[in-house]
Order: sequence, then C-alpha cells, then structure tokens
Amino acid sequence: MKTKEHTAEEIIKKLREAESELANEANLQQVCRNLGISKPTYYRWRRKYGRMEPDEARRFKQMERENLRLKKIIAEQALDISLLKEVVKGKF
Repeated sequence: MKTKEHTAEEIIKKLREAESELANEANLQQVCRNLGISKPTYYRWRRKYGRMEPDEARRFKQMERENLRLKKIIAEQALDISLLKEVVKGKF
C-alpha cells in the first residue's frame, strides 16, 4: 500500500479537524477513517504536531533541514581533523 506524504500544514489541518470531531463526541476510529489515516498515524502526528500552528510547523521543518546540514558539516570537519592527525603522526 502506497502512503501519501503529507505536508506539515496538511497534518495540522487534519489534526484540527479530528479535534473538532472528537469534541463532538465522535469515535476516534471513525474520525481516522474520515481523514484517511490510521490510529497510530493520528497519535504520532498528535505527538509531533499537536499544539503547532502551520507557521510554526514550517519553521520546525526549516530548522530540521538546517540541523541536518550542520551535522554534515561537523562530520566532514571531524574526518578532516582525523586525517590531519594521522598525517602529523606519519601514519599516512
């Protein structure tokens, strides 16, 4: 079964819809079926995006990308330092 990638904004919108339906005493299983998601997906989304607004979600995604970019830079620098230490010791 192919899964659809939802944007953070779509996820937040679906969570708000679910909240409003659940506030009207709807069954969680029925709400998830209406939204086209599973219950585990609902709980995972709620844990990650539960109290976010769409603009916060966009900022969160940007920060995740920036964090990944910085981690790659640090890994490259650590490798460079390791190689330079081996050259200095004469092992290269």
